[in-house]
Amino acid sequence: MTVPSLVPVVPAPAVLSRPAPVRVVPALIAEVGALASWRYVEFFTANIRNPNTRRAYARACASFFEWCDQRRLTLAAIRPFDVAAYVEQLQRRAAAPSVKQQLAAIRMLFDRLVVGQIMPVNPAASVRGPKHVVKTGKTPVLEGAEWRQLMDAIPTETVRDLRDRALIAVLTYSFARIGAALAMRVGDFRAQGAGWELRLHEKDGKRHAMPCHHALAEALHTYVAAASFGDDRKGLLFRTGRGRRGTALSSAPLTQADAWRMIRRRATAAGIAAPIGCHTFRATGITAYLLNGGSLEHAQAMAAHESPRTTKLYDRTRERLTREEVERIRL
Repeated sequence: MTVPSLVPVVPAPAVLSRPAPVRVVPALIAEVGALASWRYVEFFTANIRNPNTRRAYARACASFFEWCDQRRLTLAAIRPFDVAAYVEQLQRRAAAPSVKQQLAAIRMLFDRLVVGQIMPVNPAASVRGPKHVVKTGKTPVLEGAEWRQLMDAIPTETVRDLRDRALIAVLTYSFARIGAALAMRVGDFRAQGAGWELRLHEKDGKRHAMPCHHALAEALHTYVAAASFGDDRKGLLFRTGRGRRGTALSSAPLTQADAWRMIRRRATAAGIAAPIGCHTFRATGITAYLLNGGSLEHAQAMAAHESPRTTKLYDRTRERLTREEVERIRL
């Protein structure tokens, strides 16, 4: 974590019997002592498993402690009023979701310091963030005709073309997150009874099996056969192309940035102006499922969501019904 106003972490106390990580902590934490420094680093390394969350929380906490340092506050002197003042300042330059995330990071860190007996109470516990209720997600969703337009515009001439078609089909028909799709091995597409299924590696190490739609199975069979790595069961399923013509694949994994650029390129070629991205197909698949009579409960299980409220963010059926009803206004 490279953040402002930092000094090197001192070695952990002997009672912890663990080597000090090569990290840095805010000066305001380090000046309290070795145990406080260790608890700070431990919060990010042991308590937060998702690397994206870890980076976001590290930036949030570093920014807060830099603000405190500029006001000559010590760790023991921080009160709920100070945290509230910082949040108030954040609201002038950041959106409500960002402010709520940063407050959550600060609150969780202080909880860790309280548990570690570095502080007696959590000064952020009673501080309320801005109200922000999300009922509908902002991810662009494709209509069925637009999705078919995109797929029809992708040729089937090279293995790279077939890879792109297969990846979009996985994201749409399995409701997979892009990270889970790109982490798939060839063996994760496997026979199950009379059909096929996908084994997805979701966030926080969770594994999720999803029955394979017949159109998805066809796209994957065509791609795997053309790529000639059906016997490499442990190899990555989605790989980068080799050469400009895209007639062969390398052994290098396709990254999320690669996938995003591919989708944007394919969308432009298909004449789709909406700013779609990787997540568009997850939302498109869920919306299509619910629009065709699928249940929210099953959609939640298929998407591997912890809460049905999260699944509802992807449900755009009410938006479509609203547009249809508005067209009834005839003057």
